[in-house]
Amino acid sequence: MDNAEKKQKAIEATHSLSSYAMGTDEVNIVCTYGKISIWYGRQTAAVIVGQTLISISKIDKTAVHETELVCDFDKITEYESSGYILVSYAKTHNGYRAMFNIPFYSNKALYHLAESIIEDLKKDDVHLDIYWNGDDSDIARLSEEFKNIEGWKVKDITYKDEGKHRDAPKP
Repeated sequence: MDNAEKKQKAIEATHSLSSYAMGTDEVNIVCTYGKISIWYGRQTAAVIVGQTLISISKIDKTAVHETELVCDFDKITEYESSGYILVSYAKTHNGYRAMFNIPFYSNKALYHLAESIIEDLKKDDVHLDIYWNGDDSDIARLSEEFKNIEGWKVKDITYKDEGKHRDAPKP
């Protein structure tokens, strides 16, 4: 590492992150305190969906995705048996509107979530918000974890203090 890189690392260590964007051409992930926003393009391979969810799970087991589904009453227990946690439900004219938390500590729930994302990608892009307790060090660890995915790169970094903004390093 040359002196310029060392100085940049020292500067980064003293500034708190506001957002950190990374991904590939098919996936875009933006990490902030409290939330990870993921966009999966229709061409995203199933293995990439699995790798991203598992990587987040490795860094923060308390992460959770909230989803609302309209289904028959019997399907609610099927979702629960898949690891989803029922938060609330209400009868609607076409079934039941159920709110679930999908915990990242449950491999069964993550597998079921990945399956539903892969199925949805057959029709359209998928946007997913994951709530977590991540801080700067967790974002750095997550970025490091994602580097195992082919074609992965940092796209943009924004710092809180002084509104500093830095584009991703050029390859």
